[in-house]
Amino acid sequence: MKHFLIYISQPYSIPVGRPLQEEIKKRGYEVKWFCDEVDIGSYLTKDELVLRNVEEVQIYKPDVILVATNVVPDFFPGIKVQIFHGFSVGKRSDAKGHFNIRGFFDLYCTQGPSTTRPFEALQKKYKYFKVIETGWSKVDPLFPLQESSHTKPTVMISSTFTTKLSLAKNVEVVKEIRRLSRLGKWKFIAVLHPKMDKEIVKIFKEMQHEDFIFHDTTDLIPLFKQADVMLSDTTSAIAEFVLQHKPVVTMKNKQPAPHMIDIHYASEIEKALEYALTNPQKIMEALTTYILQTHPYTDGKSSKRVVDACLDFLEHGKMKRKPLNLIRRYKIRKKLKHFKV
Repeated sequence: MKHFLIYISQPYSIPVGRPLQEEIKKRGYEVKWFCDEVDIGSYLTKDELVLRNVEEVQIYKPDVILVATNVVPDFFPGIKVQIFHGFSVGKRSDAKGHFNIRGFFDLYCTQGPSTTRPFEALQKKYKYFKVIETGWSKVDPLFPLQESSHTKPTVMISSTFTTKLSLAKNVEVVKEIRRLSRLGKWKFIAVLHPKMDKEIVKIFKEMQHEDFIFHDTTDLIPLFKQADVMLSDTTSAIAEFVLQHKPVVTMKNKQPAPHMIDIHYASEIEKALEYALTNPQKIMEALTTYILQTHPYTDGKSSKRVVDACLDFLEHGKMKRKPLNLIRRYKIRKKLKHFKV
């Protein structure tokens, strides 16, 4: 029996692992979780098994480690597979962000052509890992796409926690959202990054009324399905939301793209949302182009492709020598030396 380990650093990566867990169990294999930052036990069900220290991982002896974070201990057994904890949204440069090759992985399961091509170029350069385009497990539950059934248009608000980029930390924007939510013409559902400042979360909770609901959750897909349009900033949730072919209004996006309706002032929000809800042809065409490059898979079977790629690598792949990375290896060994949750 094959042993799989889902390796994460934060609870918000659990939705990345769950569709994979379902696929792995469907095949009769064993799967467990490991989190190197916090205790995730309270976020999982009684049937989801957590390994709580290095010794338990060594005893379990995973054949495959599915990694939804940036690094993984080199001394853990099994092939190391990068499955990503988000889409590349330009918060950091390629060299420091999505395409930073840290020397830990044997296999990269990419989300679509816009990530596959750069990683394939890096594969040719470094030669010690393989790249397979699979689609992203987290968005499997998004498909098949469904038509909205509600009568009142619904706006989903999402925000990153990075102060310079955060819509939720902009006083004028929050004030305008509060005003718009009281007009009665739209419903608002809001979610904030799990690392958002507590005082900001409190403000959003206190804004709640019949047409404004705050959701304290990391499972965003049910909310995506409810919404007709998103109001956001530079959060990675944008890339997930627009896969539904639904428009997004962004506030001072760091890298505004043709499929976004980007604005700079709170006073522009109402007109921008009205425009977005018309599904303007120019925006929708740009959305289609973006989706084909970012995540063209609409069958909800990316997890299946990831597991297939892992099993094929186990059977046919060759684990080549990775760079020593002595400093990175030392840091993660030091971090996990006495780690126990």
